[in-house]
Amino acid sequence: MSQRIERISEEFQKALSECIRTLKDPRVHEAMVSVTRCEVTGDLRYAKAYISVYGSDQQKKDVMRGLKSASGFLRRNVAAKIQLRYAPEILFTLDESITHGAHINEVLHELEEEGKL
Repeated sequence: MSQRIERISEEFQKALSECIRTLKDPRVHEAMVSVTRCEVTGDLRYAKAYISVYGSDQQKKDVMRGLKSASGFLRRNVAAKIQLRYAPEILFTLDESITHGAHINEVLHELEEEGKL
């Protein structure tokens, strides 16, 4: 990936995070949501946003539905913030890496308590 696209991806991530915080949709507003990573394609047509949600499986599904329904609003606002000629279409993907990391940490802690580590 070129340096320019990497820089745009980082800016896109920051702007998207800010815009998600302003959403009034209760599905998104009531959960703890963070944008862990963004990847903008070289032609700036698509942006894949990895979303981490802290909560139950139902909350995760609700947040993803809420983000998908607000994608037009988010697309316009993010493009305006980072001043892109074309507003990339946002593809939301649930990122389970934080949950997975917390689970691994929990298992390691249990093993440590049992004296197996």
